[in-house]
Amino acid sequence: MTTDFFKRALAFVVYCLVQVLVLNHIHLLGYATPLLYVDFAVSFRRNYPKWGILVWCFLLGLCIDIFSNTPGVTSGALTLLGLLQPYLLAPFIPRDSTDDLQPSMHTLGVAKFIYYVIVCVVIYTLAFFALEAFSFFNWEQWLLTVGGSFVLTVVFVLVVENLFRK
Repeated sequence: MTTDFFKRALAFVVYCLVQVLVLNHIHLLGYATPLLYVDFAVSFRRNYPKWGILVWCFLLGLCIDIFSNTPGVTSGALTLLGLLQPYLLAPFIPRDSTDDLQPSMHTLGVAKFIYYVIVCVVIYTLAFFALEAFSFFNWEQWLLTVGGSFVLTVVFVLVVENLFRK
């Protein structure tokens, strides 16, 4: 077992607890809910095994689904993001970077990291709320929910990035 596994397991527990106990109870203007656990999927290093990313993302999504009473919504959307994460990260990586590059503002640069987070969060929020609604009958409310949650999630991920990563 490596220290990376234990750091990842600790982050797993912290993201799950923060989301379930605190952030799930925030509904700004009745639409926007921050989905901070997306940062867990965004933060996998460059050469992390793809199967490992899928397993971690699915398990985190499953835990959040169990405690949030959203059967399969979070696990499906987070697994999709875990599947796409290595391919979404590739265009933002500098050519002369190391194989074990950890995506952050310091390694990618501020602008590239923000674009990377925006792309990941857009994909996640679209998948999450499409699975949750499973219908586009009330598409105005769906767009408000996706847009509000997208903005809150990006802000929270960037705040966590600035406060806790070096």
